[in-house]
Amino acid sequence: MIIPSTAAPAADSPLAKPIRAGAFWPDVDPAHARAVMRLDGTVTDERLRHELVVAIASVNGELAEWRQRLQAAGVQRLADVAGEDIDGEPVNLTHWRRAIYATAAAALNERYRSFDSTAEGRRRAEELDQAADDLRRDARWAISDIQSKGRATVDLI
Repeated sequence: MIIPSTAAPAADSPLAKPIRAGAFWPDVDPAHARAVMRLDGTVTDERLRHELVVAIASVNGELAEWRQRLQAAGVQRLADVAGEDIDGEPVNLTHWRRAIYATAAAALNERYRSFDSTAEGRRRAEELDQAADDLRRDARWAISDIQSKGRATVDLI
């Protein structure tokens, strides 16, 4: 099990400054992301920040039409979208954050696969591949939940 540090990041760390996601979207706290994603020091602060920025761009891009419809209806921020609050936070914020963290974690898993060519190394790489697939599924479901869409997965045989 990997346990992240609970210490606050240094003032000059890439994790110390929130990532601005746009006027409609909330800022993302990279230190919170590291803790939630349970990342150790193998993933550098710079790499984590980069993957979070890429994930924000991807998730926000997928939600662009949905956001535009809401803004046309007068909703100015994700936090203002009608919906349930859980633990003092609008559930859509929780879903949005999950989509970003899962997208970033999937990319990190794919890039930090073991280069070990032993049987143990190959087994670990396969586990990371499966974890990346699961994380991408979690991101898809979170995006569907934000848009109040179903979670159906259809395969053609």
